Parts: sequence; C-alpha cells; structure tokens
Amino acid sequence: MATFLDFEKPIAELDARVRELRDTAAAGELNIDSEIDKLQAKSQKLLRETYGKLSPWQKTQVARHPERPHFKDYIAGLIDEFVPLSGDRAFGEDQAIIGGLGKLGGRKIVLIGHEKGDDTASRLRHNFGMAKPEGYRKAIRLMRLADRFGLPVVTLVDTPGAFPGVQAEERGQAEAIARSTEVCLGLSVPLVAAIVGEGGSGGAIALAAANRVLMLEHSVYAVISPEGCASILWRTAEKAADAAEAMRVTAGDLKELGVIDRIVPEPLGGAHRAQAEAVASLGAAIGEELDGLAMLSASEIRAQRRAKFLAIA
Repeated sequence: MATFLDFEKPIAELDARVRELRDTAAAGELNIDSEIDKLQAKSQKLLRETYGKLSPWQKTQVARHPERPHFKDYIAGLIDEFVPLSGDRAFGEDQAIIGGLGKLGGRKIVLIGHEKGDDTASRLRHNFGMAKPEGYRKAIRLMRLADRFGLPVVTLVDTPGAFPGVQAEERGQAEAIARSTEVCLGLSVPLVAAIVGEGGSGGAIALAAANRVLMLEHSVYAVISPEGCASILWRTAEKAADAAEAMRVTAGDLKELGVIDRIVPEPLGGAHRAQAEAVASLGAAIGEELDGLAMLSASEIRAQRRAKFLAIA
C-alpha cells in the first residue's frame, strides 16, 4: 500500500523500517529475520489498536482512501458475464454511475453503482463519482428493466454527493434524484444496497432506498459531508472532525439508529489493505441477503421496504 493517512504515520514508519531490513537481509549482509519478525508483529499490533478506536472523522478518511475498492473492482471480483448498459435515453451517458447485467454467484442480477475512478484521468472521466441527472435517469431505466424481467437489483454506493453544478440543476437534478428514490421504493423485485465508501446526501439515497442496506465497516453515510456541515454550523471546514462526531456517520451509529441493516467487517486496516478479501466478504453478505429476500412475494417485498423507511421517518 503506497498511501498512508495522517493518523497512520507511526504504522508507516514501522513498515518502512521493515522494508529496509528486508532489503538488507536480501543483500545477504546479515541474518536479521528475528528482528524483522518482531517489527512486523509490532506493526500489526499497532494497526489493530489504531483501527480498533477510529474516530468518526478518521473513518471518513478511510472511507475516502484512494486505494479502497471501486465499482470496477467489485465487478472484476464478484460479477460474471457483466454487460454494461449505457445512457438514459433522454440526454446522454453519465459515467459517474455505471450499471448493467451480470451474475453474482450464479444468480442473474442488475448491478448499479457509483465509480469514482482511481487515477487523475479516470477520476475526471467519472466526475469523482458525482452523478448528474442523466446518471440517475440511467439508474431508473435499469431498475425498471430489472423489474420487468424479475431480476434482483444490487447497488453499490460510493459518492460524496450528486454533482452540484449549474448544468446539473438546469437538467433537473433534484427531480432525477427524487424519481430514482421513488423507483427504488416501488420495485417489486429485491433491492440490496451497500455503502462501500462514502454515502453522501441525496446522491446516495437515490440508489439506497433498499430492502436491505449494508455498510462496509469503515464506510460513512450522511446527509452532508462533515466539511459541509462544519461550514454551515461554524463557518469553517476546519471543524469537520467535530461535525463528523455530532452527525453520527459511522456504520455502528447508523446500525444503532436503524438506518442500515448490516455491517460487513473489513480486513484489518481497512478494505484498501486487502481489496480481494473485502470484495469477497461483501459479495458473500449480498448473496445471503438476496437468498433471504428471494422467499418473499412481490407484494411482500414492496411492503417490507415501505415499512422499513416509514419506521425511520
């Protein structure tokens, strides 16, 4: 892993020392295997202690980690025979939201989710996961397609929020988000949503009004970013850590509040340290939820979803 967060500096220093010793040992100059083992054990202990007591703001930083698995990684690790479907049939294609047909564990599904990108070029292409109206209208089109053919829908949410630009407002951003949320709530097929990174504002709920809402352990989910909340309340984004604490953005808080249904554990040190393991863990959890929902009729699926969100309100 190349990127360390600010609170991980002691861990980064130990790991750097381990790499130096390994280079020395590889050169055949000294036999220092025991010293390397001690430092590795110390690094693992420190990692476990650090991630065992993360603050909400630190969890926000982990949720935004650039090496965290993205939508394309979940497709590669979980989905067979993925066929992307593009465009909203009204304006154009929005690559901040990707969707298509595929198989999860042999089960045919419609998969929809945000893609942030993992380098400068792809982040610009995907607009950092901030969708415009055509992205949500594409999601609506795919969900209605799933409903027509009786396919369960899985959504993966990872966005700081819907794109706030003038052109998005001109094309009906608020209406598109509201319609997408409405379609989620009205589906007669199972809908399972997973917050895999950031779940920001209406840009997230538009894909997450689901029968079952899962969150990866170090993801966050809120109506506004901590920086945005701090700017409103204290007129400075420097109070973001205080805002994150007050907003209760973590998976543990949201499970306690009844906003989400299940927390999916991440590998030690976060999903960015063991992407394949994190992807497989989420895939297994989604499969279990779909198995449970498969036993419900269309009317029961709609009623369960409606009751769930009315209870929150």
